[in-house]
Amino acid sequence: MGLGACAGGEACVGRSVAAAPIVSGVAARDEVKAFLRIDGAAEDAELDRLIAAAIGHGEDFTGRTFLIREMVEVVPASVRWHRLGAAPVRAIGGVAMLAADGTASTLSAGAYAVDIDASGDGWVRLTGAGGGRVQVTYQAGVAAAWEGLPEPLRQGAVRLAAHLFTHRDEADGGAPPAAVAALWRPWRRMRLL
Repeated sequence: MGLGACAGGEACVGRSVAAAPIVSGVAARDEVKAFLRIDGAAEDAELDRLIAAAIGHGEDFTGRTFLIREMVEVVPASVRWHRLGAAPVRAIGGVAMLAADGTASTLSAGAYAVDIDASGDGWVRLTGAGGGRVQVTYQAGVAAAWEGLPEPLRQGAVRLAAHLFTHRDEADGGAPPAAVAALWRPWRRMRLL
């Protein structure tokens, strides 16, 4: 997952985002199997891995988290607003101050401010003196389940997973289909660093 820019345009040095694993579910696998005309369950585990990879590539390309999942991000502790790295943000669950040894202590609601803007970007800042780092727990994603993803995002992931499956034994893997980028390009979020 790419990281955005902090308020004021400076790069967010020392930030990290940890996301829960991508789990697309049976509906995604069934859709890819239908696209590939595969019957049976012999290839299910491989397809699940390739679908997760395709979704990950789609998230990197578009700058959007496809399926809602929990994120944990570490940002500088400051009174300046910091944009969270994953989008669209659905909810910000909590903010904790990180000690030098990495232990987290939950901040009271008055010690920080959060915002989710109209474009789905999440923002966080301390209300008092800063210094150090804070850990932000939040949920981000376009849809709660595979079936809820907009058709272009879903079809791009299906086509890319199918391509990865079809070319899995080739040394170079072949170039991804141009249709994948065409499907995802309108959903792409560009950020200036």
